[in-house]
Amino acid sequence: MKTDAIKLDGSAAGSVELDEALFGLEPRVDILHRVVRWQRNNAQQGTHKVKTRSETSYSTKKIYRQKGTGGARHGDRNAPIFRKGGVYKGPVPRSHGHDLTKKFRKLGLRHALSAKQAEGNLVVLDGLDLGDAKTGALAKQVKNLGWKRVLIIDGAEVNQNFARAAANIDGLDVLPSMGANVYDILKRDTLVITKAGIEALEARLK
Repeated sequence: MKTDAIKLDGSAAGSVELDEALFGLEPRVDILHRVVRWQRNNAQQGTHKVKTRSETSYSTKKIYRQKGTGGARHGDRNAPIFRKGGVYKGPVPRSHGHDLTKKFRKLGLRHALSAKQAEGNLVVLDGLDLGDAKTGALAKQVKNLGWKRVLIIDGAEVNQNFARAAANIDGLDVLPSMGANVYDILKRDTLVITKAGIEALEARLK
């Protein structure tokens, strides 16, 4: 599968051969959903916490005698039915993450790349070479290219000048090839991959 490549100024930069196994699949929503769910669950902190009956600060003295009051039998004010008492079966710190095999995670990334290609929202860039790390100049180029919510994937390492220039541009994110993931790819309107990024992804997802 061949596609045209461009430079940052919008001019043509030849063509690139895309691997059908990465960019030519029929996207499956169920696979993408499972991988995104795995990512988001692993990112959830799970630090929510309530105090149980044993952790509240009331006295543990029995509040009144067991029999003869005509009321319910209670031990102390830490019981969950009392105001400021402990919470029964409330949330405690835990991990929300679950396992997903490496093979399935790679498959999800292939389907995410194929989805962008199928939508026509994949752009191949010759490279991220900038003379100077000037945010204003890069912002103008991005505007001229019509990119609004865009993820750029470079090779093993991101060009430092480009990374500095892109740091303060709203809606523009840059990742090395090893940072490419399904969630970030799907939530952006446009996916831009450099030639070096394509080679690195093909090596990673073989």
